[in-house]
Amino acid sequence: MRAVQLVISTLLVGVSLTGCNSSGTGKPATGAEPQQRCAALKGTKLGFGTVDDVNPVAKGEELVELTKRLFVKTILSVELPPMPAPRSFCRVEASLAPVSGSLIKVQVWLPDEWNEKMLATGGGGFNGGLFSASLAMREGAAKGYATVVTDVGHDVSDSAKFAYDNKEALIDYGYRGNHSTAVFTKDLIAKYYGKPAKLAYFQGGSNGGREALMEARRFPQDYDGVIAGMPAMSFTKLMVGFLWNAQAVAAAPGLKGKVGLVREAVLKRCDALDRVSDGVLANPPSCAFDPAQLQCRSGDAADCLTGAEVEALRKIHGGPQLRDGSPVLPGLPVGSETHPTEMDFWILGDKALQAGMGQEFFRWMVHGDPEWERTRFDVDKDYPAAAKLASILDSDDPDLTEFLQRGGKLIIHHGWNDNAIPAASTLNYYDALLKKVGALAERQVRLFMVPGMGHGTGRPGPEHYDVLSEMEQWVEQAEAPNQIVARQFVTAPPPFTEPEPDAKVARTLLLCAWPKVASYNGSGSTDEHANFSCK
Repeated sequence: MRAVQLVISTLLVGVSLTGCNSSGTGKPATGAEPQQRCAALKGTKLGFGTVDDVNPVAKGEELVELTKRLFVKTILSVELPPMPAPRSFCRVEASLAPVSGSLIKVQVWLPDEWNEKMLATGGGGFNGGLFSASLAMREGAAKGYATVVTDVGHDVSDSAKFAYDNKEALIDYGYRGNHSTAVFTKDLIAKYYGKPAKLAYFQGGSNGGREALMEARRFPQDYDGVIAGMPAMSFTKLMVGFLWNAQAVAAAPGLKGKVGLVREAVLKRCDALDRVSDGVLANPPSCAFDPAQLQCRSGDAADCLTGAEVEALRKIHGGPQLRDGSPVLPGLPVGSETHPTEMDFWILGDKALQAGMGQEFFRWMVHGDPEWERTRFDVDKDYPAAAKLASILDSDDPDLTEFLQRGGKLIIHHGWNDNAIPAASTLNYYDALLKKVGALAERQVRLFMVPGMGHGTGRPGPEHYDVLSEMEQWVEQAEAPNQIVARQFVTAPPPFTEPEPDAKVARTLLLCAWPKVASYNGSGSTDEHANFSCK
């Protein structure tokens, strides 16, 4: 269930990194009581959508049923804490059929006390966010948003087989599912409350980040503010990179047991470059580390790298390229090894997600061959084949002119230690966006690179920072975010959960709008963000 695991971890960690403070004062439209109005929605047809079922949910009611708790515990070895509904709301389940051959499922929460805004949440891996709806939507519900998630046209699965000989399903996954969901949800909100939402936001991470940028590029009218976390925007190239890395590791299987050795060498060389020795690289591109400095003089040993292991690490750092040297995608930055679990989980482990996802992509989406195996991967042949799907799946076109001209705001955030999606791919996209759109992008786009953070996971990076509140302040109060305060706690919150209000903070960190980086002022505790400046 590798892709399922990615879906849950991406969505739920995305929730844990964004605050959940209650706000909002809107009341439902006058007329019948909320429960009556909720019940009356069943069977409603709005454009290409039909409301299949409704369910009033009371404040305090448990949102995650026992079966899903058992699933998460079995798959992720995580015991989810109680997750009561932060507000009373009407849960709506609907089916959308924008074209023949398309069937998109959505879930919408319509709060009794509405803040007159809409919030959509993206998915992860090969899936939408519907499976994790009751977890991913709590943040928006707590703030009074009308919230929505979608399955983008297929059931949750660890496979990309849904797209096998089914172009409509592929298009729904690529871009149509989220757009159709936005159109339907806005109509549903207007019907239920008697007035349209004043503002609409989209936030997603990983594949949800790809979806976020897809919405801004293809459908600039859908959302006023878009948050894209660790975006898998160059999706077809990313899948090439996944199998490039798998190929590199297959040629040097011993590298798995030596990541700790590499981690120690990188930190020894570069940790103090920012004048703070804390196990975190503030700006990995400034670290000049060559794995060859760890190469064994001869043979193999636990305290050195073989020539094959050095070459494998260089390939992972360098990223996939064709035989003529043409680059396909950036590699992972030096220092990505310093996250304690990321490299094993994504690249080096026996069940590494990159190898599995890459094979699924090429088997079903690219080649349509149930027998295709990743051992057949040839970058010079398979990259051009994958590129044929770029117009459907990739959202790395930097021309966001229309979205920005209509006043849209975009926040991108990405962890430097991300072993799934190279941080440099986001930097390249941001540079291309500035070049394409110019001053408008400088005013209305912010990028935050997060030291020490993996693919949506915290330590040694921060465990919590509130991007949605920053977006709200920007869109609604014209306060552009140039820095964000992130937190680490004495006791890390359980995975996928919000910290308790009284959780003791061990450290605060300053996140700076790129290209600025947090710099220690030279005095005071290095565990307090106030002693750093963005330079």
